[in-house]
Amino acid sequence: MTSNAALHSLSATAPLAGIKVIEIGQNIAGPYASEILSTLGAEVLKIERPGTGDDARGWGPPFWRGTATTFQAMNHGKKSLALDLKDPEHVAVLEGLVREADVLVQNMRPGALEALGLGAEAMRALNPRLVYCSLWAFGHKGPRSLAPGYEPMVQAFSGIFSINGPESAPPSRVGMQVLDLGTGLWAALGCLAALMRRQSTGEGCTVDASLFETALGWLQVMMAGYHATGRQPARHRSGNPNVVVFQALPTADGEVVVAAANDRLFAKLARVAGHPEWATDARYASNALRVQHKAELLPELETVFRGQPSQHWIDALEAAGIPCAPIQDFAQVLADPHTEALGILQTVPQEELRIVGLPLSFDGERPAVRHRAPAIGEHTHDYCPGLAP
Repeated sequence: MTSNAALHSLSATAPLAGIKVIEIGQNIAGPYASEILSTLGAEVLKIERPGTGDDARGWGPPFWRGTATTFQAMNHGKKSLALDLKDPEHVAVLEGLVREADVLVQNMRPGALEALGLGAEAMRALNPRLVYCSLWAFGHKGPRSLAPGYEPMVQAFSGIFSINGPESAPPSRVGMQVLDLGTGLWAALGCLAALMRRQSTGEGCTVDASLFETALGWLQVMMAGYHATGRQPARHRSGNPNVVVFQALPTADGEVVVAAANDRLFAKLARVAGHPEWATDARYASNALRVQHKAELLPELETVFRGQPSQHWIDALEAAGIPCAPIQDFAQVLADPHTEALGILQTVPQEELRIVGLPLSFDGERPAVRHRAPAIGEHTHDYCPGLAP
């Protein structure tokens, strides 16, 4: 576990200490981008609607102490300012904050901030050093640029649905927010690159990221295959269209994922399965042949694996040096000593809520969760003392 002294030392030397970020965002993608910057040491001021705040505050159950856990996970460490962006007095306050900021992150409905005079051009005119980062559903240009969108819509539109799930069932979504979180990650990376460039140019810039572009980026290997063959990738549930054996295999009491990703590993797998002759079989001697003949190989392998429980196969595969893993649920993952050893599970101060910390360490230390997610407008008068309560 990371000691309190180590966490304090890391916080004092955080990579983004001194950087000021304004977030005009809600839900997941934009807040995650600024959450990354916050955890790296930036001061993040989250602008929220007075009274209701970020929609994600109500995205539950589950709730933790009255606020949805979705909001808690995406907004710890930030400060909340309740500003009505249709009120000229509040807009003037925001403009004053922008003049002193390094980064502005926004993922509001396309065109909303531009209509209020708060778009990239206007804000960068106030502060030419500002990095203005927008997160979109479908991208900053093109016929769908002004279309709103949420995670499942873009998974469907981008082709992710078409490759996900078993062939015997309808196409399905990836079960977690792979595009929201991925877009937040790309946006944070873009902000960091823009801040680095600013060191030499003195100028900020506009950064754009979107769920649709993130989806296409995640699909690049399959897209390359499609361009080469013109064939839609088949759905393989846990398998891989280009590597065999590289999937879950049924056992007497569950499933084990086996990754025999080259000919050497397949030869070892054949021996563990009690069929060393498979390694030299004319149908299975290379990966390309195994892909071609997997309809013959996999049923044979599955028959063997069904004869013993999962732990038997994990022990045998690990002893042979073959990559493998059990299929675990959340309780098993969180109880695993390896998860605990990494110190990635952190407790939010004041809230006693356990969350996943930043998947990144510096000199062996992970940036700490600094404080809980804020209440709506909790810090308004700290930063905007002239506003009437």
